[in-house]
Amino acid sequence: MSVTFQILPGHGIVYVRYEGFSRLDDTMRAFDDYARHPQSHPGQKHLVDLSNVTGIESDFVGLMKLQAKKADIFLGTGEQTLIVYYAPSKLSYEMAKFIVRSWEGIGAVVSLVQQCEEQALTLLGLPHQSFAELLADTD
Repeated sequence: MSVTFQILPGHGIVYVRYEGFSRLDDTMRAFDDYARHPQSHPGQKHLVDLSNVTGIESDFVGLMKLQAKKADIFLGTGEQTLIVYYAPSKLSYEMAKFIVRSWEGIGAVVSLVQQCEEQALTLLGLPHQSFAELLADTD
């Protein structure tokens, strides 16, 4: 699977990591697993690490269906969800900007793109310098 997630309840965030070729089916499965996870809750911040993406499935209609499904979950809660995409490469940055555009006009989701790990963590209100440091601090 090219998408995994880890809920970090002590930090109030969900760390999502993409590896390799990004497929919408993998993203959908991961999101479904997240939505059913007992530690998932409205308003959780999301840190989406796109640094290891090597390719992207081009399916605009599929992406819109996926975003609509996510919006149903996020909008129904009355909570605002902050999603920060870490996209250090040209490919990952293009992917992140495309996803961010798909959230435009949906007030329940605030999505941002960063090309620096420390800046992404700062936007999420975390004091860590790197994702490795954050993931090591999971107590």
